[in-house]
Amino acid sequence: MAVKIRLTRLGDKKSPFYRMVVADSRCARNGKYIENLGTYNPLKQPFELKLNKERVEYWLSVGATPTETARELLVKDGILKAKEYVAPRPKKMPPTPKAKAEEDASAENAEAPASE
Repeated sequence: MAVKIRLTRLGDKKSPFYRMVVADSRCARNGKYIENLGTYNPLKQPFELKLNKERVEYWLSVGATPTETARELLVKDGILKAKEYVAPRPKKMPPTPKAKAEEDASAENAEAPASE
């Protein structure tokens, strides 16, 4: 069973309020969960985050993986360390059809024996 630490949405329309829960990854976002770890209110300035740190650390120790949003909140609360940023490698673009045709033609000319 893949266990995730994620947010479930509560609150009215245009006034979100979230619970941080531990749930099976196959369950719906607002579906059944294993344990409630705390709450997150993004509308307050600064945002309000209340977590049971002992239980969060327990679930992380037994292999629960946080979602991206949950990970960011855990980093802001000081439970997890932020990952180092690694810049992506630039993609090597495939040759254009015209350049490939020229390359193939030059390869054929080089292979052709000189006939005299």
